[in-house]
Amino acid sequence: MKLQFRKMQGLGNDFVVFDAIGQNIELSEQQLRFLADRRFGVGCDQILLVEPPRSSDTDFYYRIFNADGTEVEQCGNGARCFARFVRDKGLSCKDVIRVGTAAGAIRLYLQEDGWVRADMGAPELRPQAIPFVAEQQQGEYDILVNGERRKISAVSMGNPHAVLVVNDVEQAPVATLGPALERHERFPRGANVGFMAVLSPGEIDLRVYERGAGETLACGSGACAAVVAGRLRGLLGERVKVHLPGGDLVVSWAGDQSPVWMSGPAVGVFEGTIEL
Repeated sequence: MKLQFRKMQGLGNDFVVFDAIGQNIELSEQQLRFLADRRFGVGCDQILLVEPPRSSDTDFYYRIFNADGTEVEQCGNGARCFARFVRDKGLSCKDVIRVGTAAGAIRLYLQEDGWVRADMGAPELRPQAIPFVAEQQQGEYDILVNGERRKISAVSMGNPHAVLVVNDVEQAPVATLGPALERHERFPRGANVGFMAVLSPGEIDLRVYERGAGETLACGSGACAAVVAGRLRGLLGERVKVHLPGGDLVVSWAGDQSPVWMSGPAVGVFEGTIEL
């Protein structure tokens, strides 16, 4: 079958996006891995499907697949690219787009400056709902990983995150601790792993090892989880600029059950047709 796609990126976190409204798409795990392969396929961190809404209070449904072919619940950078895609393709003329996901509905706001602002919903901190194995909810947890005791925060932004505070992200053990925490037994469904250095109450550096994709240039839900973790530890203010290897995001959280807001760019790279 021949399928039309658009390659997009948000701060270097890149996606292959398909309109699954105008064309019939059902991709196997093998086909997803092929699409993501940077030598034999198109190459991307994740594949995104734009589908018809599954409820009357949303405009679209949004599915996300990692480079290894697994389906995941949420992706912040992908959400911004989703909004830009449906606007550019003429699938919606709205400035506010309501999108259903496996993690619940989100709202995406297209700004005049070209950025997209996303209401990522309230963070989930209850261990059983993240899911994370712990007796009670805490702002940070002791965890044994690679034979050492580490302190992490556990947060779900629709997908599970472990966040560590480090002195310098350049020196952070992303290559070793990332995969070890991603598959740690205390995260039954795996985890995205963030390494955060606090520069000031309004500014952080961040690197993220993503579940099923490895380290990426940016992770929107990871940026949101990091700000939540920093707020819970009393390290950050309400509005934070997040410096990722691919560029900057702005994340705001008022605390408690307030939604986390994330703003950043979404860019189309090229369009094409691929035969699967």
